[in-house]
Amino acid sequence: MESIEEVLNRYKEDFDLFEDGNSKLEYIFDLGKQHTTLPSELKNNKTFIEGCASPAWLVAECRDGVLILKGEGSSEMAKGMLTLLLDIFSNKKAEDILAFNPQDLNKLGIVELLSPVRQQSLEAFLNKVYSYAKECAKKA
Repeated sequence: MESIEEVLNRYKEDFDLFEDGNSKLEYIFDLGKQHTTLPSELKNNKTFIEGCASPAWLVAECRDGVLILKGEGSSEMAKGMLTLLLDIFSNKKAEDILAFNPQDLNKLGIVELLSPVRQQSLEAFLNKVYSYAKECAKKA
């Protein structure tokens, strides 16, 4: 299982290949093509990501201290960002997620390309992930 840092570094290497911001954003849109959907019964108030620019949901399952995340976004940008973020945070130990500094996402060179509203969406996603990770850590 790759660590959060290893996944982050893998994406950083990918993003570093692009010469400009538009190319990086295109890559995020391409990631969205791998996006999965959630069954409609999992899209509810509990899983809704409050504060996202477009409707998005995040579902978590805790297995032996490991957080398994699934999500769905409604816009192309949300789909791409969710695919990226789920790859970084899903199937990781809750304690590793809680120890991760979200500022490290800036190493990817994409956060500054996001509009202020999208940056708020990223923060809302992270808040939801950390909340699930705290619940999972208590159970472990």
